[in-house]
Amino acid sequence: VKHSIITLRYPLTPPKVVVNGLDFRIGIVTDLDTRSRLSIKSNSWISYYLKGNLVWNSDFKTVSVYWDKNPVTLKSSYALKGRGMELSELVVFNGKLLTFDDRTGIVYEIIDDDVIPWVILMDGNGKSTKGFKSEWATVKDNNLYVGSMGKEWTTSKGEYVNHNPMWIKSIASDGQVKHIDWESNFRKLRKAVNIEFPGYMIHESGVWSIIHRKWFFLPRRSSQSSYDEDADEYRGTNVLLIADENFDRIDVKRIGDVIPTRGFSTFKFLPVTNDYVIAALKSEEYNGTCASYITVFTIEGEILLADKKIADLKYEGLEFI
Repeated sequence: VKHSIITLRYPLTPPKVVVNGLDFRIGIVTDLDTRSRLSIKSNSWISYYLKGNLVWNSDFKTVSVYWDKNPVTLKSSYALKGRGMELSELVVFNGKLLTFDDRTGIVYEIIDDDVIPWVILMDGNGKSTKGFKSEWATVKDNNLYVGSMGKEWTTSKGEYVNHNPMWIKSIASDGQVKHIDWESNFRKLRKAVNIEFPGYMIHESGVWSIIHRKWFFLPRRSSQSSYDEDADEYRGTNVLLIADENFDRIDVKRIGDVIPTRGFSTFKFLPVTNDYVIAALKSEEYNGTCASYITVFTIEGEILLADKKIADLKYEGLEFI
């Protein structure tokens, strides 16, 4: 039996010891939606990759974040039905920095600020012509798990179409993909806050903690009412869901106050905190405008850095690079 060797180095760049703590290099990527295309006639699609520094002081539990002056432009010529490079997540796996296009289903590796296609994920059980709408990704047991929204696919008015976004993918280090129906797990997550279909919960961030041996989810949006495209913009959450490995027990924490237009789009545990401190991005989309914020808090809900605006763009992936 052939076994792939897994590289566990994380973060890719060791933090620097500075006067006020540990200085980590971080990166975030945009999902520009239809604005990803350079021009109508162009065969290039782009995403902005912004790097910065996060300084953590463990003595005083303080966090400072500084961004580089300008983002790098990541460019690809791959698209599906005229859409592409709508990047939703950023994850280090097996020593590679990976990012995920939620339109084409392509998983890219970022090398020297270029994007190199690695794997293509297709919707639902994989027997589909539609790209998988990757929204979150995490490493568990030497495999990369990639998930979607975790809700039924519906019309803009909430009528059921299929449950393809409730499948997840498991990718081995050699690129082999398995398709896993996670409908029951996603149902258990929303039931923990008394939501049943046609109510819904939209996930854009999920992380497996090897330290706690638990799943952590920060849903972007949820409602006990059925999905409605317009109302959905005001259904942000402040919920942290912590599930055991089999989703038999799910704990619910509240992170600050609900700001209806803002929802979590990605998060990572701060290295060296034993998976106790979380750095997260929030996205805001309403009335045709976008914005992104970074926030830091503990898994008990203590806020260490309140929402700090990044830009009037939708940044969706965050990783310690």
